[in-house]
Formats: sequence, C-alpha cells, structure tokens
Amino acid sequence: MAGSVNKVILLGRLGGDPEIRVSQDGAKIAKFSLATGETWKDKNTNEKKERTDWHKIVIFSPGLSEIVEKFLKKGSLIYIEGQIRTRKYSDQAGVEKTTTEIVLQGYNCHLTMLDSKSDDMNNLSSPNVENSKIEKKIDENVKDFDIEDEVPF
Repeated sequence: MAGSVNKVILLGRLGGDPEIRVSQDGAKIAKFSLATGETWKDKNTNEKKERTDWHKIVIFSPGLSEIVEKFLKKGSLIYIEGQIRTRKYSDQAGVEKTTTEIVLQGYNCHLTMLDSKSDDMNNLSSPNVENSKIEKKIDENVKDFDIEDEVPF
C-alpha cells in the first residue's frame, strides 16, 4: 500500500535482562520486554490509578544488538523507534500462536539509552569527547579575534 507508515515510538524500562541469540549466519539478535505505563486520577473515587503495558522488542540490527548486550540490563530506561510486526509460530506442543513484536532492523530504527544504570557506561568512547577537544582549541583561537574590526557596515 503506497503512502502507509509503520512506526512505533516507545519510552520505557526493560522488564528483564536482554536475551542475546546468534542466528545461523552469525548475527546477534537481542530480545527483551519493555514496560510503558500511565497514571491518572479516577474522577469518581479520586484514587490514583496506574496501568503498565508490556512490549516484546526484537533487535536484528547488529550494532544495536551489541549495545544492548553490553550496556542494557533490567530496569534500564530507553527510547526506541521501530516497526510493529505480527507473526505466527508453533509452540512446543504444535499449537499455532500469534505474537506482536516491535522490531528494530535496518535504517528505520533507533535506540537511545537514557540513564546510566550500567557499570560499563564509564568505559564508553564517544566521538563527542574528541569533538569537545576540537571546540576548545577553536575557542582559544577566537579569543584574539576582535569582531568589531570585521563588521563591514
């Protein structure tokens, strides 16, 4: 169908440690559950109500699977963008079942870690660190530059 969109955006916490599997071609696949929720006040009783929804997340993207394996654990707060997919499978008893998953694969996906619950977060090397050093050098060079001398009007 032309003009359709399949995009899911979720912000939540991992319900358990991620499960990492390796496919037949050697690619890592990450699976975990993500909890999202909402709270509201009941108009009739003025009581606080809460609802939690659980989402099955499957990551086929090799880079993201590596990040999930190294840095995410139960309780990690993450933001994801992916696609919703429903598939059929047969359980161990041979009964056909249907499951709906949020899939992160290819270029149409995104994962952002929003907290530092992992002990390994301090060992990350980021290109932003290098960029900040370059910016400091540029700032030092700009100190000697007088902007008033260069204004053409």
